Amino acid sequence: MLVVEVAYPFAPVGPDAVGGAEQILPLLAGALGHRSVVIAQEGSSCRGTLLPIPALENLDARSQAEGHVHVRRAIAEALERFPVDLIHFHGVDFPAYLPPDGPPALATLHLPIHLYPSEALFPRRPGTWLHCVSESQRRDVPPGAPLLGTVPNGVDLAALRPGRRKRELALCLGRICREKGYHEALDAAREAGVPLVLAGEVFPYEDHRRYFREEIEPRLGPGARFLGPLGLARKRRLLAAARCLIVPSRIAETSSLVSMEALACGTPVVAFRAGALPEIVEHGRTGFLVSDVPEMVRALREVAALDPAVCRAEAERRFSAEAMISRYFDLYRQIAARTVHV
Repeated sequence: MLVVEVAYPFAPVGPDAVGGAEQILPLLAGALGHRSVVIAQEGSSCRGTLLPIPALENLDARSQAEGHVHVRRAIAEALERFPVDLIHFHGVDFPAYLPPDGPPALATLHLPIHLYPSEALFPRRPGTWLHCVSESQRRDVPPGAPLLGTVPNGVDLAALRPGRRKRELALCLGRICREKGYHEALDAAREAGVPLVLAGEVFPYEDHRRYFREEIEPRLGPGARFLGPLGLARKRRLLAAARCLIVPSRIAETSSLVSMEALACGTPVVAFRAGALPEIVEHGRTGFLVSDVPEMVRALREVAALDPAVCRAEAERRFSAEAMISRYFDLYRQIAARTVHV
């Protein structure tokens, strides 16, 4: 099959990407090889044929509308140039550039269901299907949506290896924004007496920048560092060296690639009991699930007792990229078998 993979227009894809969707897409494109056409922001890194769209400096409503125009044009170019069997969408805004007809389409719901507009969950275009990335997310999909099931995320286990020894530090990785709750991780680490390293991207949204200024910067200092965005190699080294990863998100995370990556590196995860985290972290074995900051403090004091080898074994058993890709390819074939071009 020849598949057009369409990224969220306002973030580059590749191994150094921050968002989960932006990391999953290159794994699929890599497995498809020359049978993939990728529509993504210029500067993206992936296999297959890249049809780049411009990177926009601002993310206001006008810029978003401009970005959608670029995606629609790129999709039209792909359909004209290539014998496309399937279009696979990864962005929350995919209804804005879903073509009115053509080959069957699949939209992966990477984000919490409440963030998707009604036209995303109930697309009027024939031959358009949806799928989820966790069972907790699937439970939130309203009845009647054209849902084909769940394909859990996976990570490249060969590229993620446990380190030789652990350092006495906790690690937080991800987009720096209010819903990720990193200020609570900083508070818990300070109370537990555990050094914390926070790394990630502050995207050019005013609310994200305000959160960093008001909630993160005042908490930095001795024992709490902010590194900014990390390249893949440095991220792997930190994940392998950290005593634990903290995932302090207060929203219902649909998945957590960084948690899977940490476990692959033999690093247990301390996380709030939200969304899909209980599907990833086994409490008391590969990490701790907590409900508030005091529980997180206790978990940070106890996490050194967990066995890194158990974390790695669970990642190998449950979170391989190969298993995820195989499920996606099964889904592609299922869609091709049940959907005709309109």
